[in-house]
Amino acid sequence: MQNPATVGARPPDTGPAVPLVRHTAASLGLYAAVARGAFRRYSTYRAATLAGTFTNTVFGIILASSFLALWQARPGLGGYDQSQAVTYIWVSQGLLVTIAVWGGGFQDDVQDRFRSGDIAVDLYRPVDFQGWWLATDLGRAAFQALIRGTVPMLVGALVFRSRLPEQPLTWVFFLLSVLLALLVSFGLRFLVSITGFWLHDSEGVRAVMLVVSMFFSGMLLPIALFPGWLGDLGRAMPWAALIKVPTDVFLERASGTGLLGALGFQLGWAVALLAAGRGAQWLATRRVVVQGG
Repeated sequence: MQNPATVGARPPDTGPAVPLVRHTAASLGLYAAVARGAFRRYSTYRAATLAGTFTNTVFGIILASSFLALWQARPGLGGYDQSQAVTYIWVSQGLLVTIAVWGGGFQDDVQDRFRSGDIAVDLYRPVDFQGWWLATDLGRAAFQALIRGTVPMLVGALVFRSRLPEQPLTWVFFLLSVLLALLVSFGLRFLVSITGFWLHDSEGVRAVMLVVSMFFSGMLLPIALFPGWLGDLGRAMPWAALIKVPTDVFLERASGTGLLGALGFQLGWAVALLAAGRGAQWLATRRVVVQGG
């Protein structure tokens, strides 16, 4: 016999918190699955990965040798000694593809989908457009970091006299800086890709962004070597968060409040660019015109 006190009683009111938690957990699980899928996808291109790793290593040796000659002629140039200058090259080579300094990654897929008209399908998925591609890029970067990120740095440490971090915590801050650099890189590349909603082909914008990124990221030359106002401009722009900040963290050129300021610089640009991408996405999807449809 039922307890009279329970007859007709409603279940306890858990409020909106439980459904919200379940929805959040499901969303995170979905994005994690997308990231894992991207990781597996890029791991299938073994020959291309090995070829790219070899290329990064060869270019690293050439650039490191050039930097050695330059720093022998100009010791202490830019505040770097010889070992720091060489290490700068190898860290930047490890980051080149990991954080997609020159573009690429999800951009190629998005551009293909603009050309085919499949971008309209992406907008009907029950998942955020920006979040989907961010998860994809995180999976890509995780795989690239394992091979093209670590192998050139290991070769550089074996062949040249490099400057490794002296404090164990520096490795933690370096990995955090790399993650923030990836978010900044994604934010920049997403803004470039979103122009495809209006231009139908973002290749021209990508070409301009490639040149700007090569120069202002410090990929070709440390920003510390830029003269006067050009150096001030380079240090303030978001591309400095891609190479300059992670390498300075690795070389322990920033500590204490300086380190927090460097990471805060990256975080600020990551938030600003992701928000700008969100706004551009909202504007673009208000009236979608798909090429060929």
